[in-house]
Amino acid sequence: MAAARSSNAAGPGPLGRAARAVGRALHLPITGTARGIRRATHAHGAGESGLGKLIELHAVNGAGDVMITVALASTVFFSVPTDEARGRVALYLAITLAPFALLAPVIGPLLDHIPHGRRAAMAGAMLARALLALMLSGAVETGDIELYPAALGVLVSSKAYGVVRSAVVPRLLPPKFSLVKANSRVTLAGLLATGASAPVAIGLQQIGPEWPLYGAFTLFVVGTFLAFTLPHKVDSAKGERKAHMLTHGETKPSLRTVGPSVLHGLQANAAHRALSGFLIFFLAFLLRVHPLPGQSAAVSLGMVAVAAGVGNALGTAVGAWLRARAPELIIASVLLLTLTTTILAAAFFGTGMVAVLAGVAGLSQALSKLSLDATIQRDVPESVRTSAFARSETLLQMSWVVGGAIGIALPLNGTVGMTVAAAIVGVGAVAAVRGLLSAARHTPSHHRPTRVA
Repeated sequence: MAAARSSNAAGPGPLGRAARAVGRALHLPITGTARGIRRATHAHGAGESGLGKLIELHAVNGAGDVMITVALASTVFFSVPTDEARGRVALYLAITLAPFALLAPVIGPLLDHIPHGRRAAMAGAMLARALLALMLSGAVETGDIELYPAALGVLVSSKAYGVVRSAVVPRLLPPKFSLVKANSRVTLAGLLATGASAPVAIGLQQIGPEWPLYGAFTLFVVGTFLAFTLPHKVDSAKGERKAHMLTHGETKPSLRTVGPSVLHGLQANAAHRALSGFLIFFLAFLLRVHPLPGQSAAVSLGMVAVAAGVGNALGTAVGAWLRARAPELIIASVLLLTLTTTILAAAFFGTGMVAVLAGVAGLSQALSKLSLDATIQRDVPESVRTSAFARSETLLQMSWVVGGAIGIALPLNGTVGMTVAAAIVGVGAVAAVRGLLSAARHTPSHHRPTRVA
């Protein structure tokens, strides 16, 4: 035994050295990738301000959401006949609409009253989705009615997280960082995580319909802990006051008292979100019944989803460096671009135009939202900016639900659907474009941001 101890003390044997070499070979790619991700998320002062931690949290959020989306899509949509799937999705949207109607007037004031609990609110939204994912794992195989309340809880928790996250970003800005640039980084991280985790979710789906939900549970548990690692200043409410969406008086700061840019920007973004919801649900059913030539329904939907995702990512990336004299011009321009594309899609409906429309809609929505953030940053006083972000995000989510409901109700005719899409965008253009252009002309040059991001 003494000889053995002496041998061990002298150093590892051949097997020990080989094991350590294998361990280093497996360890280095993982740790190297992790360090690379950490350097990217914490660059330019984001690590010191805490924004890097929010970026990582949002990446976990996006990965978890796509796990649940894959599991629900296979149950609610792909696993049943088209007519039954349409009824299930319609029920899903109908159940969803009522809570959003309540969420709009409630979540903003609730955030105003509990500003010191933002980290806990984000952690609670993560934990709720973790538990609901476990509940869904038991119902996802059968698709029984109990699937819908759990799915509804997941969606509401996800949107509540999004609202609180929008309110948190202003507290974590690094020096010389605009709010739009920060939002661009956070959004891009979520998109990249979604794209990276989607193939994993599909692979887990092949093992069993409940496995993506087990993956979501794990991710959201991790997100619960990450939320509490955010800096304590996230919970600080120093200097904040409430933003009243419909207040006309001058004694209380409101979105109506800061000029037309924010209101018209919201109108344009509501049109983009409504179009997004419409296209998701209308094209999902249309391509299921009439897939793209030579492709299956799943591949057709995948191609459109990739086009939309690439457009969204490109718009987010462009927003990080695009220079402009006024964000109003960008909002008006991309809205008119989307309107033109929807009209062309209605006139020349086909494979190419569907992909082009999906890409343009994704790009325009991203740029329009980033530019809306710029107007809020510029025109809304800091004392009410956090509350304003919460209310604007809730309004945009409501628009998405309404657009999806319109998409479910239409007959599965491509030309008819694209005509309705053009009408949705057209209403937004009529309401917003003239006011945006006028606001851009009358905004003093020293108030105009030198960069959109």
